[in-house]
Amino acid sequence: MADEIQRGRRIAHIDWMRGLACLLMFQTHCYNSWLSPQAKKSALYGWSQLGGTLPAPLFIFLAGLSVALVTERLRGKGLDRGAIARQCMLRGGEIFGLAILFRVQEYALGIPYAPWTDLLRVDVLNILGVSMVLLAALCWLTAGNGTAESRARGIWAGLAGAAVIAMLAPPLWTTHRLSFLPWPLESYLNGVHTFNEPQPWLFPLFPWCAFAFAGLATGFFLFTDWARRRAAAAYAGIGAAGVAAAFVSQILDGSPFRLYRIYDYWHTSPNFFLMRCGILLAILALVYAWCRWGWARSGFSPLIQLGQTSLLVYWVHIEFVYGRFSILPKGQCGVWTATAGLAAIFLAMLALSALRTRWKQKKAIVSLTAAPSEAK
Repeated sequence: MADEIQRGRRIAHIDWMRGLACLLMFQTHCYNSWLSPQAKKSALYGWSQLGGTLPAPLFIFLAGLSVALVTERLRGKGLDRGAIARQCMLRGGEIFGLAILFRVQEYALGIPYAPWTDLLRVDVLNILGVSMVLLAALCWLTAGNGTAESRARGIWAGLAGAAVIAMLAPPLWTTHRLSFLPWPLESYLNGVHTFNEPQPWLFPLFPWCAFAFAGLATGFFLFTDWARRRAAAAYAGIGAAGVAAAFVSQILDGSPFRLYRIYDYWHTSPNFFLMRCGILLAILALVYAWCRWGWARSGFSPLIQLGQTSLLVYWVHIEFVYGRFSILPKGQCGVWTATAGLAAIFLAMLALSALRTRWKQKKAIVSLTAAPSEAK
């Protein structure tokens, strides 16, 4: 993987994992938007929403992993830590700007029913952008005199950052809320939005940003000299660490000892964060094995394709599932109708993704062929 990054090539198993997040996101949103109240009592819907707990952690974790990979690639080109931090911060700022633009679009399309406060809602793209800026600053602060030293510092700083954010989430949601802040600012800390208490369906920095720090540490680990020489063993170790983390989470959850006065396993508990991190690490190991020894790259891979344009398909599918242009009536469909709609969304987003990739390839070819003539 490290050699592919140094040559500026995409990493197949990272794209596959991002595509898996897209697929899980599609099914969660489609069933949630279209199924009737009666159909939502089915086992299918329950499993669908359980799978829906994975896309956001996957996207944020992979953002942290990507920051580590980009940092390593730029270090390999000889850029200093300031230039690397600026480039990563600019990318994070770009994503945050797109998040604001997305909210403006959703508000405009929702007029007259959408409240103006939706413009300030904290969603996944907002946290992705802010997290990347924070990670870039962390990489700048922990950069040492050598690449190996910087990498080791990045691993420990990422793990420490993830732990601190996860541990601070429960009090910031409950007993130590910073309610003196204006709600748009407090919402970035605990997702309170305009309500009297934090909302679990939003994506504040605490605890969601912790997944990005965990991803950063994982990315730097994969670039250590040992991991580069023994990639299969490194990913096996990651998978084993994930399984161990899940077991530790269950042990801690069953313990009578409680660190916090208000304990909410499913939303703010560090134990649940540890469980989800374990699942993410196990998925990463399995996806690596599938892409290296399985059939993932034997031909065209829909998930790899979706993973290459995840931001685009995220942006577009929302309007055709939740928005004004929903392809099915919201809250009125049975399981089979909603499943057919899900298939249509998947195929449409796959086609859109393929067109986007082909357009980018043609644009790159035109640039390459135009360069020699411009040189003359």
